[in-house]
Amino acid sequence: MAIKHNQTLISNHFRKDWQRRVRTHFDQPGRKTRRRTARQAKAAALAPRPVDKLRPIVRCPTLKYNRRVRAGRGFTLTELKEAGISKSLAPTIGVSVDFRRQNLSEEGFAANVARLKAYKERLILLPPQVQRPQEG
Repeated sequence: MAIKHNQTLISNHFRKDWQRRVRTHFDQPGRKTRRRTARQAKAAALAPRPVDKLRPIVRCPTLKYNRRVRAGRGFTLTELKEAGISKSLAPTIGVSVDFRRQNLSEEGFAANVARLKAYKERLILLPPQVQRPQEG
């Protein structure tokens, strides 16, 4: 039997448990402190090592954002070669490498090479075996 005209809906209630379905963010300040302490614990556990890999400085694409600089995906092979780091050694000492990236400007290339050289000067490599330290 079809319903005609303006009758009330029978035996339908829309007062279900809505609190189970609503997502609240009252735990946001607690999560913020938890993330911060986790980052500090990770940095303390890695002690002398850096927490993240070394990444190049690149300019954002498009006309709107190209005055802004950010961290890129990885250094180019020519930047590594100019800094005196082999492409097989780079990932083992915490330097990210991007095989696809190209150098489009001399200023960016020089800045990234200087960044690599400064990192290489600060770098302290510990020998794999304490009994036989390597030269240099």
